[in-house]
Amino acid sequence: MKHDWEHKKLGEVCTIERGGSPRPISEFITDDPNGINWIKIGDAVEGSKYINETKEKIRVEGMKKSRFVHKGDFILSNSMSFGKPYILGVDGCIHDGWLVIHDNNNTFNKDYLYYFLSSPVMRQKFESLAVGGVVNNLNSKLVRGVSVAIPPLPVQEQVCSLLDKMNRVIEAKKEQLKELDNLAQAIFYDMFGDPVTNEKGWETKQLGDTGEIVAGSTPSTTDATNWDGNINWVTPAELNNQLFYGSTQRKLTEKGASGLTLMPTGTVLLSSRAPIGKLAITTEPMCCNQGFKNIVCGNKLNNIFLYYYLRLTMDNVKALGVGATFKEVSKKAISAYPIILPPLPLQQAFAEKVEAIERQKELINQSLREVQTLFDSRMDYWFSEEDDDFGQLDKLD
Repeated sequence: MKHDWEHKKLGEVCTIERGGSPRPISEFITDDPNGINWIKIGDAVEGSKYINETKEKIRVEGMKKSRFVHKGDFILSNSMSFGKPYILGVDGCIHDGWLVIHDNNNTFNKDYLYYFLSSPVMRQKFESLAVGGVVNNLNSKLVRGVSVAIPPLPVQEQVCSLLDKMNRVIEAKKEQLKELDNLAQAIFYDMFGDPVTNEKGWETKQLGDTGEIVAGSTPSTTDATNWDGNINWVTPAELNNQLFYGSTQRKLTEKGASGLTLMPTGTVLLSSRAPIGKLAITTEPMCCNQGFKNIVCGNKLNNIFLYYYLRLTMDNVKALGVGATFKEVSKKAISAYPIILPPLPLQQAFAEKVEAIERQKELINQSLREVQTLFDSRMDYWFSEEDDDFGQLDKLD
């Protein structure tokens, strides 16, 4: 099928232009409701393909030094998070961090062009084309030269229909995961009340009185004998606020771990800088770098209860950070951090409910991974330049 499709350079079928910015921009920003929409990356909503509104407007005079774009145009970020496409739901002006793509001849179904521009294949092309030093950039000439397959419009619509179906399944499963996270928090509030105000009047202690506070450090990275052993060593960058965390990306040898505290399974990890506030519970023994102040719970504190207590009071934890170059929470501050201490059986009952929720989440995550793999394979097939015998479109429905 794909060998019958027309192939052209994107610049042969679309007009591609760079945005511009009136300078200094602060002199053109206006509160006038009749001003021109000033489109920035911050106006994009996570997970959405559209930009439907802007936070700022510029004076009409600024249009002469910018690029006016229309509802329905595509814009492509050409620096920093370069290569990310959006469909405009508003008219407005774009600065020089954007490229605009006008499909003047309606060569593409809009969703097909969106999927093409956001596909992993195109991402790799953009990364290979991007130029620059510290910040990579795309320019209009490079994007014009990108080869694009142009199937007939009915085929484009079929491709989009298939991808849309899988995308809806993916988003539905992500929403289920969010709802389960919200359920765990709701159960906490129901059982223990507001953890900040302690509305139920639970006994309170300092965190350091309920367990051991453990910090870490980084062995010499130039000494190869410290690394590639079998002892887990965790950094804040590895955590993504998952409840449990096991095998780490890097491992220490016994020599590298000498002088570090090996934290037991069940330790609550708390990043104390760069950034403050990442959390997880260890499922394997591990050491950590200096970016943590972790808690090994005593016999009156359940680690899952503590995880959610810290998560729900994280604004207060972050407020403990001090420093000029970057904020950091000290071991002393974490030790003195107040915590409510309901009876241990009640904490454990909460933990059992959370563990049941986590089992449901794992089933959903497994299904999500399978659908995402299928979605990625279809994206790779439809938008790669190879013409392998992957099967006819009607067989993919």
